[in-house]
Amino acid sequence: MRIVRRDLVPDGPGSVKMIPVDSDDLWYVYNLISPGDSVMAVTVRKVLRDVASGGRDAERVKLKLEVKVEEVADYDKVGNVLRIRGKNILENEHVKIGQYHTLELELHRPFVLRKDVWDSLALHVLQQASDPAASADLAVVLMQEGLAHVLLVGKSMTTTRSRIETSIPRKHGPGIAGYEAALNKFFENVVQAFLKHVDFNVVRCAVIASPGFTKDQFHRHLLLEADRKQLRPIIENKSRIILVHTTSGYKHSLKEVLDAPNVMNMIKDTKAAQEVRALQDFYNMLSNDSARACYGPKHVEVAHERMAVQTLLITDELFRNADVATRKKYVNLVNSVKDSGGTVHIFSSLHVSGEQLAQITGIAAILRFPLPDLEDIEM
Repeated sequence: MRIVRRDLVPDGPGSVKMIPVDSDDLWYVYNLISPGDSVMAVTVRKVLRDVASGGRDAERVKLKLEVKVEEVADYDKVGNVLRIRGKNILENEHVKIGQYHTLELELHRPFVLRKDVWDSLALHVLQQASDPAASADLAVVLMQEGLAHVLLVGKSMTTTRSRIETSIPRKHGPGIAGYEAALNKFFENVVQAFLKHVDFNVVRCAVIASPGFTKDQFHRHLLLEADRKQLRPIIENKSRIILVHTTSGYKHSLKEVLDAPNVMNMIKDTKAAQEVRALQDFYNMLSNDSARACYGPKHVEVAHERMAVQTLLITDELFRNADVATRKKYVNLVNSVKDSGGTVHIFSSLHVSGEQLAQITGIAAILRFPLPDLEDIEM
């Protein structure tokens, strides 16, 4: 995210002019904008004009509008568009004050966000979005014979860049020749997707993961093709291509990739890796010493009242609550845990670890000391 101008008071009013540069940035904007904020951007609107013949003609005109946000209507992560709906508060000849309009925020197009209160969470999201060191961390090719997914694990989301599916005949009997040809064709398609979507200037490493020997066969094929066609990006970065065993080529196996020690070492200081580690620590504590782990808003609040929270795990989804009081409650909890010396991990709901945390209410904690009586409190 490029911050063009920043004019705000922490825990007070202000505005920030910014330009989203990649899809991660739009996800941050999605988490930044709340109902009650105002957003100013250039937009296109259809207007009716009177023509000489007496009729009316519709034409599309470019306007600068500022809307008071009523809802963040839609986040389209495939098309990289964020739609915001609200009433116009900037007078101009085509759109009256108070008229509804849907603004579309897109990549490389500046906009200004104004808030009455830039709370600590909004400032944290802004700081993360503008941190250049935290861009896409990892490229993953998850595969099995006949199926491959090329995924990019970024600082705030995991995106599927390509899905390759090829019908491969059985390996045994008379179809053996067809098997070899189909497998080579499949590998060739995956190589093309790899070259198109994996940029070693952006990612720290690329992981090829599969059950069985598919990953080894593909890795060999990739390096041979790189030598034959002199593909410099692959030849120069082959030490950054890692092989990992998974149980399938489907997307749910991404968790196994992020748990693998050789991958962890490469991305250990990134947000995605920290989230995976924190969740792993929570589950370990839950199974080994269950009185020192809790989840659910009520249990976590009670644990914090007793100054017991050492590590708080919370998904960004909880902060997107339309109810201002609920959002404020979670912001205060995060601040209070930090002030009392605890660690806070805010999980992205578009990462595999965030999805797992969401399944257990979206909030959990590792405790400094056991609280066995928590189990008696209603969730």
